[in-house]
Amino acid sequence: MIIRPAEPRDVPTLVGLIGELATYEREPDAVEVDDAMLAGVLFAEAPVAFATVAAEGEEILGMTIHFLNFSTWTGRVGIYLEDFYVRPDYRGQGVGRALMVDLARTARDRGYSRIDWSVLDWNELALGFYRSIGARPMTGWTGYRLDGDALAAFGRIED
Repeated sequence: MIIRPAEPRDVPTLVGLIGELATYEREPDAVEVDDAMLAGVLFAEAPVAFATVAAEGEEILGMTIHFLNFSTWTGRVGIYLEDFYVRPDYRGQGVGRALMVDLARTARDRGYSRIDWSVLDWNELALGFYRSIGARPMTGWTGYRLDGDALAAFGRIED
């Protein structure tokens, strides 16, 4: 198994993995991304997201997709891990750990201050894995999202 940055040829597989993750997270109909959209953010002149894959030969076993964030408190860049997925047949074999180690090394080597992500509260498998690598839940914070019709409506205020 090797861990490597995603390549343009990986995009269809990545879109498929995003669909698998959405199904696992009980939201299969929420996926809107297609190959062109994902390629546009990953492989643009100034990419806004980055993907890494775990592969054996031509087969992709898992992936991470992340983007950069910024902490005003530390004054440093960080990573927000948007998607982390390992195909079910490869879980428990070190694939996820290798992907997370790679992401941690990226953060360390570039002087980033942290890696943040969200996990569904019912996903005991993921919660156990994250605890095993030393991650901790962010207590006292509640995630919020403004999207869809509410975003459009709010964006029209005072136009």
